[in-house]
Amino acid sequence: MASPLHQFEIHPVVSLPLVGGYDLSFTNASLFMMLAVLVTVLFMMLPFRHRHEVPTRFQALAELYYRFVADLARDTAGSDARPFFPFIFSLFSFVLLGNMLGMLPFSFTFTSHIIVTFALAIFIFVMVTVVGFVRHGTHFFALFVPEGLPDHPLSKILLVPLIFIIELFSYLIRPITLSVRLGANMMAGHIMLKLVVSFVAVAGLWGVLPFLLSFAIIGFEFFVAALQAYIFTLMTCVYLKDALHLH
Repeated sequence: MASPLHQFEIHPVVSLPLVGGYDLSFTNASLFMMLAVLVTVLFMMLPFRHRHEVPTRFQALAELYYRFVADLARDTAGSDARPFFPFIFSLFSFVLLGNMLGMLPFSFTFTSHIIVTFALAIFIFVMVTVVGFVRHGTHFFALFVPEGLPDHPLSKILLVPLIFIIELFSYLIRPITLSVRLGANMMAGHIMLKLVVSFVAVAGLWGVLPFLLSFAIIGFEFFVAALQAYIFTLMTCVYLKDALHLH
């Protein structure tokens, strides 16, 4: 029986010689990242090549998808986040397609790799931090001292440093929590599905129950794939709102 972790191994699709000690081979992870980008571009370009006043089903689906992400960004981060909408839209599409393509047989789920999700998370962290300092200057540190503290001088002396440290720590671990949530959920779901399908293969006639269970898990995994893309983008919008409005 193949290991359930075998599906997460990275293999070269096109091997290239080492450059400065680094392997620059084109891997299965790179392939599916490119597919995610390509599918997104085609999905948003093809319906609008010939626009119709009465939209076709494909055009209506693309408009609905665009409106969904636009509403998510506006309702969460506010109207001031409009300049960042192209990034938010691209991020949601990239993560969603990465999750969904990983559900196909013999595919590769690059969003299950912590190096991918952490790279996205650290980029988001740096971006919102820079936005916060550019917009507010040193007043950005007020983010770590929430409003509503007692007005008593002694309370401020005791509470403000403690709360500042706690808030700063919670801010600094955002890339970790954001990346681990996505990567761990995608990996755990695929491992569980692999184990159930393996039981079907070895159980013979007794594999009817695992076989039926696998369909339920597949449906649940599609739901989780969409939900995790939504949560990842939602948290990005929340962080952006903090940087723009300081709570």
